[in-house]
Amino acid sequence: MKKVTTSFLEFRGSHAQFGFEQGERLKDSALQKNYSRVNQPRKRPRYIVDFHKAKKTIKTYMPHLWEELEGLSEGLELPLEETVRDYSGYQQEWHPSGCSILTGRDYLVRNYDYHPKTYEGRFVLFQPVDGYATIGPSQRITGRADGMNEHGLIIGYNFVHRRKPGDGFICNTITRMVLETCKNSEEAADMLRQLPHRHSFNYVLFDQFGTSKVVEATPRGVVVKDEPLSTNHFDILEGENRYHLADSKRRKKLLLEEKSKLTSPYEAFRLFNDKAKGIYSEKYTNWAGTLHTSVYLPTELSVWFAVGSDREPFILSFKDWLLGKDTKVKQLIGHLNTDEELPFMES
Repeated sequence: MKKVTTSFLEFRGSHAQFGFEQGERLKDSALQKNYSRVNQPRKRPRYIVDFHKAKKTIKTYMPHLWEELEGLSEGLELPLEETVRDYSGYQQEWHPSGCSILTGRDYLVRNYDYHPKTYEGRFVLFQPVDGYATIGPSQRITGRADGMNEHGLIIGYNFVHRRKPGDGFICNTITRMVLETCKNSEEAADMLRQLPHRHSFNYVLFDQFGTSKVVEATPRGVVVKDEPLSTNHFDILEGENRYHLADSKRRKKLLLEEKSKLTSPYEAFRLFNDKAKGIYSEKYTNWAGTLHTSVYLPTELSVWFAVGSDREPFILSFKDWLLGKDTKVKQLIGHLNTDEELPFMES
């Protein structure tokens, strides 16, 4: 059993200032050292980022993200080319992962399933002067594993496959872009149609009006459907699916069976977070173990969050934070039933 700490980062200001602040905090940290080790040059690099193409593409879809990368580079005291390669979310690679998402009348609940060594232990609240305010756990520093914005738009993703990658953005960067630029599910679906996608993912959208959509997105095409849940396979773009779909289909069948029985967001949280219910996963060595459970309530603008199974959710009022009331939370503690390393916590 591993103890996991999740640190809170709250910031109000410009993207450039936010990037610099993150860089100063991350400089010489275990998390930054791990990224430097993983991404160090090798004879056969896992991916190559075209700096000029990345700059042009990022500025096309979210120019303020480029300003954040420049600030991050300055704060980390790293060349901008290296910062873009490691943290821009453009042309990067993604390992296979799990994840399950369900929407109800007034909530979205999500299990984020991945390998412990990828976890960052960072929960970010950001109110920019030049975009929509957002809340959610970070991934690859500038990206988000899931999240909600000030308009009550929520997004989470499910990995499908990484075969035949394209020149585009990875899932967590796409999540961040959608949250900072879209007000509702319709706008988000339109943006997902336009963005270039690196890999194949489902994106689940939910907003304050109760509109739920699942976007099946690949480098070769994007389709949108009205659907309240998603796991790790496509229903429409079936030719894009992987060969091993048994567990994804099992979880989807279970979610369909249980959805009508749920009478509250708390019951939905218990379905996802209680190990005995069949959605929470401990397949950490297979890159498919549950790292956190999150519930987003768009009409209340609140978030429930927990790391590890069979826990009570920590509840945050994003609405209060938007009014200027800091959470004053430094860290949350959780536990994962694994012997795998958590590099962000290693000294």
